[in-house]
Amino acid sequence: MDLKELNEFGKILTKKLNLKTKPVAVSLIPKGYAIPEGIEKLDESTRHCQMVDMVRKTGREFYATADEQACKGGSAIMGLNEMPSKLSTGQTYLNLNRFDTINAARRTMESVTRLEANSIKAVVYGPLENATFAPDVIVIITTPKQVMQLSQALIYKHGGRVETSFAGIQSVCADGVVKPYKEGKVSVTLGCGGSRKFANIAEDEMIIGIPVERAHDLLEAVNEML
Repeated sequence: MDLKELNEFGKILTKKLNLKTKPVAVSLIPKGYAIPEGIEKLDESTRHCQMVDMVRKTGREFYATADEQACKGGSAIMGLNEMPSKLSTGQTYLNLNRFDTINAARRTMESVTRLEANSIKAVVYGPLENATFAPDVIVIITTPKQVMQLSQALIYKHGGRVETSFAGIQSVCADGVVKPYKEGKVSVTLGCGGSRKFANIAEDEMIIGIPVERAHDLLEAVNEML
């Protein structure tokens, strides 16, 4: 799908599913590649999950480098910087009483999908319905019922099942963006303490990350089913 078709897809998704907030287009710009022209750099430091929340509620478009990413764990997951040692070893989550032992915390962090450190130059964010750049991933934060409808639409053409994996940590960065980007698979996740606290993900909302390559089939299915 070209950009114009993706913009229209964003409008159709919002209307057909009666979404309260906008689907978010996300693009990861590798080192050595140019940031799309005409997109402004975010002028504040905040978290990746908050950036997604900002776009879905306000429709802003911008890009952010590692310097603008306040959560260095999330930005490391997306390949913008080195992973802080306490996070990579699990010590951070052990200190937060999320795990019984350091080994349980370490194993979980080792299983989190991430990109190679310092492989990504910037992340671009914008509303899918009028993004001026080609996205890699579409992130939608919405109700379980609407995620169910999207899941049904994703298997409309070829059948099968929507398989996902999550741990309730690093949800909007690792599960929502990096897993679809790296593996080309749809990822459904329930959020995490950070995203629910800082990005205002409500108790009745969850996240689905869709690789852009699945957009054409999804659009066809949404138009047929809903």
